[in-house]
Amino acid sequence: MKPLLFGIIKNLTPPEHEISFLDERVEKLPKKIDADIIAFSVETYTAKRAYILTKKYRTPKNIIVMGGFHACVMPEEILQYADTVLIGDAEDTWCEFLSDCKTGRPKEKYISDEKLPLEKIPDTPQVYKHSYHGIGVYQLSRGCKFNCDFCSIKTMYHCVRRKNEDIVFEELKAAKEKIIFFVDDNLFYDKSSAMSLFKKIAPLKKRWACQISIDAACDDALLTEMKKAGCFLVLIGFESLNAKSLEEMNKKANTALDYEEILKRLRRHRLMVYATFVLGCDSDNADVFDRTLQFAVKNSIAVTNFNPLIPMPGTRVYERMEKEGRLLYKKWWLSDSYRYGETAFMPKNMSPEQLRDGCLKMRTSFYSAGCILKRLFASPINFIPINFFVFVTANLISHKEILKKQGQLLGGILNETDAD
Repeated sequence: MKPLLFGIIKNLTPPEHEISFLDERVEKLPKKIDADIIAFSVETYTAKRAYILTKKYRTPKNIIVMGGFHACVMPEEILQYADTVLIGDAEDTWCEFLSDCKTGRPKEKYISDEKLPLEKIPDTPQVYKHSYHGIGVYQLSRGCKFNCDFCSIKTMYHCVRRKNEDIVFEELKAAKEKIIFFVDDNLFYDKSSAMSLFKKIAPLKKRWACQISIDAACDDALLTEMKKAGCFLVLIGFESLNAKSLEEMNKKANTALDYEEILKRLRRHRLMVYATFVLGCDSDNADVFDRTLQFAVKNSIAVTNFNPLIPMPGTRVYERMEKEGRLLYKKWWLSDSYRYGETAFMPKNMSPEQLRDGCLKMRTSFYSAGCILKRLFASPINFIPINFFVFVTANLISHKEILKKQGQLLGGILNETDAD
């Protein structure tokens, strides 16, 4: 899908600046970049790649600036490779940074004010060199009302910032795409605002997907309005079937005993489910993999992510693992040994290899041809035209990418000093 960030930065940038966007996911990067400023949006998984590219593109005359989730939690690390770090959102830092660059005196750090309201983002299709997939990407809010121990959202957003519903309506009305994905970490803030939003956007006849929490999935009236408003898929973090693991994660909205009834309710409302699970908590034993896989297949979940617990920097999980001496890498995101899908810490009730191999086996089994067909024919809602297209596309892409991604080095090779 197209990056939401490109449109935001385009509309924040004064017209006297010439700006171009590069997306390494879909294009080959040039050998050299002739620009006064080179900006990177950095996630933890892409940090190493960003640092390598700064070495490639840095000149005595240009300015390197970095923002994004990783920049918020590791600003001092960022400043080892960049001249400037933007901490928090770009809306109230990017223009100030550009203004300081004009005077030749950019600061090392710019910190966003989270209390500022979110404004309308005009659609600027001219910034995209590529067609991407024909899915509109929109956002109502930033942040999440929950604070799960493993999640990095709170490292950047300490509160929830929301747009006015009228702004969202105008953005969707102007959108050319018929299928929309709300990238909000949790579209459901409270019932009143959610019901108001759904009734407002229903006349637009858009079809859309979103991420919600379990509490929203327990409310039939809310789900009815979601469906009327065009929702066809919800992404929900089920995370674990183990009540002790949910407690360990501080996953307060979830009660594993209700999961099957929740999934039945979502099917009754003809909503597909994208479920995420986290494996490897201290209360998990080696049998967690088979139990979780059987649950996902039995309940005909359309799409899943079976993820090993990852100690993300800035989270309570990372702090706890570091304090207990259980991190296998000082900074796994910089290590030249760590590979995608590997275990980054020492689990309590299984070996690191068991966690790695257990998650991989779950993924390959769930996205095997036989299991895809079994789940496809298990529920009639999968044959609603848009559902069928999304189900088949998502499952085939996942089937193709599992082995391609597993064991992949993050970003390339840093020198030994950097890897420490």
